[in-house]
Amino acid sequence: MKRVDDFRLRFGKQELVPIIIGGMGVDISSAELALEAARLGGVGHISDAMLPTVSDRRYDTDFVKVKLTQYKYNLTNSDKTDIKFDLGQVAESTRLHVGNTMEAKRGSGMIFVNVMEKLTMNAPKETLKVRLHAALSAGIDGITLAAGLHLGSFAMMEDHPRFRDAKLGIIVSSLRALQLFLRKNSRTNRLPDYIVVEGPLAGGHLGFGMDWAKYDLLTITQEIIEYLKAEKLDIPIVPAGGIFTGSDATAFLEMGAAAVQVATRFTVAKECGLPGDVQQEYFKASESDIVVNGVSPTGYPMRMLKSSPAIGSGIRPGCESYGYLLDSEGKCSYIEAYNREVALHPDEKKIQVFDKTCLCTHMRNFKMWTCGHYTYRLKDTTRKLADGNYQLLSAEHVFKDYQFSTDNKVALPE
Repeated sequence: MKRVDDFRLRFGKQELVPIIIGGMGVDISSAELALEAARLGGVGHISDAMLPTVSDRRYDTDFVKVKLTQYKYNLTNSDKTDIKFDLGQVAESTRLHVGNTMEAKRGSGMIFVNVMEKLTMNAPKETLKVRLHAALSAGIDGITLAAGLHLGSFAMMEDHPRFRDAKLGIIVSSLRALQLFLRKNSRTNRLPDYIVVEGPLAGGHLGFGMDWAKYDLLTITQEIIEYLKAEKLDIPIVPAGGIFTGSDATAFLEMGAAAVQVATRFTVAKECGLPGDVQQEYFKASESDIVVNGVSPTGYPMRMLKSSPAIGSGIRPGCESYGYLLDSEGKCSYIEAYNREVALHPDEKKIQVFDKTCLCTHMRNFKMWTCGHYTYRLKDTTRKLADGNYQLLSAEHVFKDYQFSTDNKVALPE
């Protein structure tokens, strides 16, 4: 009976354990988690989501304070057009996080950064190019293009000296999205080094509509593998979303996948960036506690725990401090929803907004509990302690369980 360890992810002559830990923001896929994956011979992701505020926490910078001071005059104004990020600070926060992580890397594995196109930051093209270039300059092993079609992202990096050196991958949720990406980026004469195929059971933002349950990862992965074979394109395929056991992973590897991307089981690892009390909420969750809704201002459906404090929270929009989801016109659907509720309840001191949420503020404060479909199974991967809490796991334990387990078994911690 085969195990994940019987396979290898190959980039040229380099061989890796075919396990990739997905990029969970904001700093949930922490540097510590990515470093463990690399040490163990696999691939770990850090996220570039909201790196100025992550930098403030990790490296004692004051990017958020400076931005808030600059735009404090605009706090009560619904028009956020003038609020812009300092591109130098965006670049510096990326260089700090990526550079420090790469400097600490040990082992034979690799570290990638997950870069979301939907972090529009009131200047979508300018801020995205800065983030991509800064990550490359800081020595990242690879970049995974996420949360968007990224039709122009290769062109944005084309003039960087590491454009053909670093590994570049794309996340897609359909064959059509992949075909569109390949066609639009063909003029750069540069194919992606890997393709992450993210299915409907993944955590956080989904690349599907609210009809996500009609789709399945296996079918989409098979379609893409067959398409690449027909086109004679040798690009590693990496399924993601709902791969909960080593046996699940092995099944995809046996059908031709080059690796698997996993994340849910690492949310309860000690190295994960989630606070301990939130990790216990993940352990305690039942299947009925997990919902897919439309509260994200990005327009994508999101999977989360329905007890997330962010749901229904009517906090004032935090664009002057954060503002990562402001579009090119300085707009965000949460601002509109918040202003609507304020107008409907002028005498209320505490406003509730249920259809949208201030994603920037709540993700920064770990109040938006995004999760994968199988989060309710996490309690079966560990032991319940005498105080009613669940034992946290080490990233090494989870990684090796994926690597060596068989028969759909999950190894409990010692």
